[in-house]
Amino acid sequence: MGVFKFVVSDPKTRKTYQLEVDQDKAIGLIGKKLGENFNGDLIGLTGYELQIRGGTDKDGFPMHPQLHGSGKKRLLLSGPPGFHPKIKGQRRRKMVRGNTLSKDIVQINCKVIKYGKKPLEELFGKKESKEENKPQEEKKDQEVKKEKIEEKKEEKSKEEAPKQEDQKQESNMEKAK
Repeated sequence: MGVFKFVVSDPKTRKTYQLEVDQDKAIGLIGKKLGENFNGDLIGLTGYELQIRGGTDKDGFPMHPQLHGSGKKRLLLSGPPGFHPKIKGQRRRKMVRGNTLSKDIVQINCKVIKYGKKPLEELFGKKESKEENKPQEEKKDQEVKKEKIEEKKEEKSKEEAPKQEDQKQESNMEKAK
């Protein structure tokens, strides 16, 4: 069997977390529809309740709430999900997946409805440690940029120094005449 990739969004912190679960473990989700809630224990989030907000199938086609069932069909769309018009009133026929979860679904987008005892950061592992390292890396990058700028200034001053000496010699020769 395949793997479900869950994208769990936390509305309080406005962060998203990714989790991969075997379809065998999350078999209870097959048959659920968009907008339905499920217990987070199915995917390892004890005490949490999640809502299915969307998803994509193995071919990359998005799930659409207006198409009932789990099949694929070409629908005439005038807005999201599945089509974002560039011109007002534009419509396009696009292939979309139905609103029911099946074994063909690969990615499931979820939103936290009810929170558990442990915060999501602990359950998914602290990813902030990487974010904390980023400012240090940015500082190093800034230092490297400053060093490069200083080197360029030194090179320019070295190039300009002989020119300035030549100009001084020329002005001294003119004064001597």
